Amino acid sequence: MKKNMGGVDKIIRLMIAALIIVLFFMDVLTGIPGIVFLVIAGIFIITSLLGVCPLYLPFGLTTRPKEEPSKKE
Repeated sequence: MKKNMGGVDKIIRLMIAALIIVLFFMDVLTGIPGIVFLVIAGIFIITSLLGVCPLYLPFGLTTRPKEEPSKKE
């Protein structure tokens, strides 16, 4: 799969995942909603590490910066 996530997108997802994990282990998020958010945090971590968001694919979205063509001198 072609990578479609930029650096800022990855960092934001990792920060949200870290926040969810901390809230879960501090018993702020509990029960079924806590588990659902923990699964979402896991998905955020996996997509950040892979650099691919499956939800972006059908819409052709990307947060990666445009690559400039290499200049031949």
